[in-house]
Amino acid sequence: MNTPTLQLKNLIGGAWIDGDGVPEHSENPAEPTGAPVAEYRTATEEQLEQAMSAATTAAPGWDRRGLLGRGQVLRRAGQIMEDRAEELAALMTREQGKSLTDSRGEVGATIETLYYHAGAARRPDGATYPSAHPDEIVRTVRRPVGVVGVITPWNFPLQIPVWKIAPALLWGNPVVWKPASFTPALAVALTEILVEAGLPDGVLNLLLGPGHLGASLVKHVDTAAVTFTGSVPVGHTIRDVVIPRGAKLQMELGGHNAALVLPDAHLPSAADAIVAAAMGSTGQKCTATRRVIAVGDCYDALVALLVERVEALTVGRGSDDGIALGPVVSAKARDQISSAVQLAVDEGAQVLATAPVPEAAGHWVQPTLLAGPPELTICREEVFGPVATVLRVPDLDSAIALANATDFGLTASVFTRDERSARRCVDELVAGLIKVNAPSTGSELHAPFGGLRDSSFPAPREQASDAAAEFFTISKTAYVRLAPEADS
Repeated sequence: MNTPTLQLKNLIGGAWIDGDGVPEHSENPAEPTGAPVAEYRTATEEQLEQAMSAATTAAPGWDRRGLLGRGQVLRRAGQIMEDRAEELAALMTREQGKSLTDSRGEVGATIETLYYHAGAARRPDGATYPSAHPDEIVRTVRRPVGVVGVITPWNFPLQIPVWKIAPALLWGNPVVWKPASFTPALAVALTEILVEAGLPDGVLNLLLGPGHLGASLVKHVDTAAVTFTGSVPVGHTIRDVVIPRGAKLQMELGGHNAALVLPDAHLPSAADAIVAAAMGSTGQKCTATRRVIAVGDCYDALVALLVERVEALTVGRGSDDGIALGPVVSAKARDQISSAVQLAVDEGAQVLATAPVPEAAGHWVQPTLLAGPPELTICREEVFGPVATVLRVPDLDSAIALANATDFGLTASVFTRDERSARRCVDELVAGLIKVNAPSTGSELHAPFGGLRDSSFPAPREQASDAAAEFFTISKTAYVRLAPEADS
């Protein structure tokens, strides 16, 4: 039975309205020749102005709701999402392509994020300091930063938006959100939940549109803060616009993450973790392992284990049982990944292992394990797909140097039983997140998340409530002294 095509609208000032721009649609990457998943008309620059005006108008009332009141809205949103979890997971698999298991995991993590930030409403929101005056209290006060521009990617179409939107709302900020064009139906579904949970009109505005609409959002004079997850080139363009005008900026960009495997590592568990990190979600994670650095004489044994696991991967429709990997998000992505693998082979890489893909129409990419020298282009440039390259080095010094020989610095992992080596890697690897005997992917929502170098921007990190508070507020220091007592 064919699933009806969803008809989507933008949310501006509490009203669901059609865009005034061109018609667009999203598709199922496992069935690109079938009916669209969703159809909509894009928002225009004029509608962006309307959204900014609505957000600015709504700001004072949302601020007066108070931390606890705003936290209650987030808690209610989590409850609604729990009730709709299976429906949302099915929509995610249909529109984004990931396996139903992965979609369910993302929906669950998104619910936990809503509850986490709802609970953060009861954390201390300032500090007190001693004063030289006995009748004076010195304390810090957090205030909303202002309208927050949120631009999010398609690979985690619920979780990453909630990482940003939930704390922005908690701290009293109105939001104008431009989601990725590949997953508009999921953006609308999330927005509907937040509105149903009790958001006042204008506090959250959703604009469905192309990249240039996001560019207009980040340069708008009323956008007080921008939080963005996406590619390095786009991130650098945003940085060059936002920073000169004095707005706040938070960015998480690409990665070229290394997994170091030392000779003393437990190789079977290391191979499990590496394949999960490199190939999971069809390699469409900025934290995915791209380079596997085998140290010393573990190379041959490690390669044998990696080959066995890659060849056993199942690729197919994410809604089918037993599928490990779905399609990549688009035909363009598929062709870019295939071209990068071919270039690596042309440069001298050896294909160690692949897994079969369906013959049916779909944006399928073979999970691929390569071997070759570190000079390969694929060892320097991020390929957003299920491809990893195994490299051989003689010792830990060489492994750390090779892992750091990139412009990125998002995540890294190291597999060893030796705590001294592990501590050295934690100290010397240039990455914002380092995992020991664990995949380079995955993080705890209550711990700070962010990268170094071109993988990020020097600002408060995502996820942790303290870091979120630092980014989504401005801090004031108040000296509150008692007035003299009235004359008796």
